[in-house]
Amino acid sequence: MRTTILIADDHAVFRHGLASLLRERDGWEVVAEAADGEEAVRLAGTLRPRIAMLDVEMPSLSGIEAAQRIRKLSPESRIVVLSMYADARYQERACEAGASAYVLKSEPIAALVEVVELVLLGAAFVSNTLQRRESAAALRSARVDLHALSARERQVLRLLAEGRRTQEIADLLGLGVKSVETYRGRLMDKLGIDNVAGLVRFAIRAGLIAPEA
Repeated sequence: MRTTILIADDHAVFRHGLASLLRERDGWEVVAEAADGEEAVRLAGTLRPRIAMLDVEMPSLSGIEAAQRIRKLSPESRIVVLSMYADARYQERACEAGASAYVLKSEPIAALVEVVELVLLGAAFVSNTLQRRESAAALRSARVDLHALSARERQVLRLLAEGRRTQEIADLLGLGVKSVETYRGRLMDKLGIDNVAGLVRFAIRAGLIAPEA
């Protein structure tokens, strides 16, 4: 099946370079290029491309606004948003607009070929750089939350994360079973987690136990 692609970006050099790269793939055809959001929407409504690659910031209409309109005019089109902004807020807005991928322009341009392949398979993609930043932010957040726990709560959390049973934790810490259950409930309340599996993931993010523990 032929893969038709629309590229919308107000930077002509980037747009032409990306188009040339994508045209090298067998079965892929760049059917249109647009320099602004309004033109992208008009072309997408007429051509109904399988892939619409939209710069997040364009004249007349942003890539996110264009994505929303294209999803209504051509719901079968998959949207790839291109951006200079490694900001989770832009990513969230792009996803809400119906984008399948959010890719930073700082990524190697050849990597965009892989993104298109993933999107064609139905996968969602977030730029690797942004993924690393989000992971670092989650780690910092986990460590801050860990400092909000008492020493005893951290002990109970570590033992729970290691897979210890309630009675075993009680014996190790010299507590009653009801006390351990109380600590477990307190941990879930403080951390906003409603199951033990979530506590294990939190303990790993916070560095309390190793992933293989």
